[in-house]
Amino acid sequence: MMPDWIAVDWGTSNLRVWAMGPQGVLAEAQSDDGMGKLAQDGFEPALRRLIAPWLAAGGVPVVACGMVGARQGWQEAPYRAVPCAPVARGEGIAVSANGLNIRIIPGLCQGKPADVMRGEETQIAGVLALHPQFDGVICLPGTHSKWAHVSAGEVVSFQTYMTGEMFALLSGQSVLRHSMAGNGWDEAAFDAGAAEGLSRPERMMARLFSLRAEGLLAGLEPSAARARLSGLLIGAELAAARPYWLGQRVVLVGGAALQASYARALATQGVTAETLDATACTLAGLAAARP
Repeated sequence: MMPDWIAVDWGTSNLRVWAMGPQGVLAEAQSDDGMGKLAQDGFEPALRRLIAPWLAAGGVPVVACGMVGARQGWQEAPYRAVPCAPVARGEGIAVSANGLNIRIIPGLCQGKPADVMRGEETQIAGVLALHPQFDGVICLPGTHSKWAHVSAGEVVSFQTYMTGEMFALLSGQSVLRHSMAGNGWDEAAFDAGAAEGLSRPERMMARLFSLRAEGLLAGLEPSAARARLSGLLIGAELAAARPYWLGQRVVLVGGAALQASYARALATQGVTAETLDATACTLAGLAAARP
């Protein structure tokens, strides 16, 4: 069975594609041909390598989101300024690619404070497609976590936090890496870090180094150090994002592990966050953008 259309999520590190039919996903494929690894002439071959088996019937429409539309991507899809709907049906940028019928969804931008997103707008559109009457805040935790205020079908404002990238840099490249070998996890240490990050974010710089000192002086276990670092960073993010989540309906869209950590930290503040599968939201958002 040939697809009605093809959905594409093209990030900095990975490329994911789905053959879509009337009832949903017919087939899927992925590669590590992310935007960051490709020259300008590499995008079309990278896409064709994955979707060639689905193109036998001819010009199957392709709808793509993510960094493929960045300035360094295949073709720039200029940002749309908020407040606006997260995606607009048929508004994607058309790409000329030897018979391929491709449209790239634009990202969103905000003038003050200056901020941008690419890919997350599609997941936000997916939340609205799955919950048409949604009004509240959507948190998309990840390398660059996003908090978006959504009302009346529009993204009103949003804010990005580099929490995931900070965790990767500090745990993998800073002096703290010596105290964080392995992949263990300690929930109690995460809770302690999140509580301190939320209540005393101004102490962050000092508390980070104490992770190294406790490893040297008190034998702090790597699993506890990693979890507390994550808690400190997420707690500080939640402290800064308080105007978004305080008194609001909150939905988390992301990987299961990160969703669980954010939900755990929010619960200590009396917020019961809902969770939605990131892939389901991406596909629903891409479908909402189809011409």
